[in-house]
Amino acid sequence: MNNKLLLPLFLLAMVVSSCESVAERKIRLAKEEKQKNELAERRKAQKAEYELKLEQEVIQRKKRLEEDRITRKVRLEKEKQEKAIYAKYINNSLSTGATPYSLNYGGNSTCIDYGCSEIKVRTSNSDVVVIIKKNGSVVTHAYITSDSSYTFSFTNGTYQTFFYYGKGWNPEKEMNGGKLKGGFTANEDFGKDNPQILSNNILEYQLILQENGNFNTRPSNPEEAL
Repeated sequence: MNNKLLLPLFLLAMVVSSCESVAERKIRLAKEEKQKNELAERRKAQKAEYELKLEQEVIQRKKRLEEDRITRKVRLEKEKQEKAIYAKYINNSLSTGATPYSLNYGGNSTCIDYGCSEIKVRTSNSDVVVIIKKNGSVVTHAYITSDSSYTFSFTNGTYQTFFYYGKGWNPEKEMNGGKLKGGFTANEDFGKDNPQILSNNILEYQLILQENGNFNTRPSNPEEAL
């Protein structure tokens, strides 16, 4: 008797628990549809983001290729121009005593009064521009061709001599950031001596090219020498 009563009650509980009202079903279906739509929107957004990323990578790759092409073109054009300049001026030379920086430093004058000293420079197998300074300012300069000599004369005082040597004079070459015009095409080097006190005497330099390519003077640089 007890078993017969329990079975209908159990079935009734299952039916009651599994029942879903129309309103609840609508809410559930609406929620599922919303979740479905949200998932679809997320997937759509992810796909659009991925495609945009690929497009940007393609654009960046093309941009880099174009930049590399332009850089290579500019480099090749620069090398072409440098080769043309080298070929044009590598065998060019000025005459001994020329003053290539006269626009900046003026021409050379000769001391003929009492109280004069001289600096004589003999070159080896390289052209040289000799720059002589007093108190840090250029007082005279001159171009001296290889295997020749030139003598500077000026009033007594303390002077420092700088040497700029090389091969192939290019009158259009800019030096010191464009402050000066004119420089060697190849084998550039700079040297200097210590300041020397001159008083009615002659100071002589004999520039001898060493095996390592440098003259037997102290090293210098264009900013200091010119």
